[in-house]
Amino acid sequence: MIEKVLIANRGEIAVRVINACQEMDIQTVAIYSDVDESSLHVQNADEAYPLGDPTPSESYLNIPKILDIAAKSGADAVHPGYGFLSEREEFAQACLDAGLKFIGPSAEVIHGMGDKIEAKRTMANAGVPVIPGFTGGEEDGEETLEQACQRIGFPVLIKATAGGGGKGMKVVETMEDLKGAVDSARREAISSFGNGELLLEKYLERPRHIEFQILADEHGKIIHLFERECSIQRRHQKVIEESPSVVIDDDLRNRMGEAAILAAKTIGYTNAGTVEFMVDKNKDFYFLEMNTRLQVEHAITEMTTGIDIVKWQLRIASGEPLTLEQDQVGQRGHSIECRIYAEDPEQGFMPSTGKLKTVDVPHGINIRHDTGVKEGVEITPYYDPMLAKLIVRGEKREDAINKMKWALSNYITLGVTTNVPFLKAIIAHEAFASGDIDTHFIDTYFKDWEMAAELPMEVLIAAALDDISRSGLAGGDDQKDEAHDAHSPWKNAGPWRIDS
Repeated sequence: MIEKVLIANRGEIAVRVINACQEMDIQTVAIYSDVDESSLHVQNADEAYPLGDPTPSESYLNIPKILDIAAKSGADAVHPGYGFLSEREEFAQACLDAGLKFIGPSAEVIHGMGDKIEAKRTMANAGVPVIPGFTGGEEDGEETLEQACQRIGFPVLIKATAGGGGKGMKVVETMEDLKGAVDSARREAISSFGNGELLLEKYLERPRHIEFQILADEHGKIIHLFERECSIQRRHQKVIEESPSVVIDDDLRNRMGEAAILAAKTIGYTNAGTVEFMVDKNKDFYFLEMNTRLQVEHAITEMTTGIDIVKWQLRIASGEPLTLEQDQVGQRGHSIECRIYAEDPEQGFMPSTGKLKTVDVPHGINIRHDTGVKEGVEITPYYDPMLAKLIVRGEKREDAINKMKWALSNYITLGVTTNVPFLKAIIAHEAFASGDIDTHFIDTYFKDWEMAAELPMEVLIAAALDDISRSGLAGGDDQKDEAHDAHSPWKNAGPWRIDS
């Protein structure tokens, strides 16, 4: 069994991995940049080492620094989390060369799935359904991009081959728009990934983004843990996820699960991974990509299956065989996840920075809050603005929606702007409640969304009281003495409200 893991990440995912390791009596090593010194993952780890300069290239993307800390700390394995170096083949290989176990697939697999053109070719050759498209490779012969558009039919989607997250992605409606979209996508791809290679795919109308979680041990056994619906997106980035999907029946679920396992077997995949599909309005599904890492939204799968995916990552990396059988894995209930971002949806989702003055999160049965922040920390512009993930589970989808409504209504953060009101509006929308969703949901219903003009009086009073208590304006020494008086009537004040 692995004895000490360095977590090459920060925020909530670092905390999540640290907790799983410590439950398994595995020592943990955190790394942190200057601005993360007081973060939760640093406090929770058994050991923590500084990276210095907070710019990503000098901190969480700095492979030599990270490997040097791994050597100093005596770690025998590295967990990359998600983002940063998690899908960088050179990092996986560097860990192997340094004698460290990389908790994930091999560098070769990461490379093969990281190149979208190569991944699509591989899956098509294996018999996994793929979206009709054009790569410019040998299989396309002498066909030009313009000819491919005519063959496939507009609209088409231009995508960067080397990346994701919506970067280098453009929808093209007409031939006249093609050249400008290609030039723009190429510039963005070069800027984001250092690779301007593009591919073209048929743009599916009203598609759903549905992915399957897989686990694969190092002895050839692969199972899936069912699907996650990830169609609620802004700028091609997921905002709300749920499991199971309302559109997937048993037959489609079985076929998609088999395709996901076939995809993993084809490339010799090991550890946890996700096979992503697009499902069109006719319920035909197509391979989109494979994420060779732990997903942000893995928690909803854990909530509905009862399987701790991170612990299985650690067991698999330690050489243990999968003891789970496909027919023994089931789904119970319905789970929804909302990503809490420090951003302003009214201002084009502009990231919000500042000090978190108050963080008051909901608690209750089947409510989970994965976070890497706490009161008093500074939210900086250096990293992704996600603060936390709020996850709920109900026996039925309606129960999960109602629980999420309540949880979001009782989620309070002061100091930075968050997307919580925006999430509440989505969850409360009748189209979401009915399950009538697709990847254009936000553009369709919330393109020009604005928060209600007036906040509820209770929210204003809570904010004012919090500000007064923290500013020291509540009174002098007499009031302070009274606050510590065990006989003060305010010590046992119960629930209260303002009469209208």
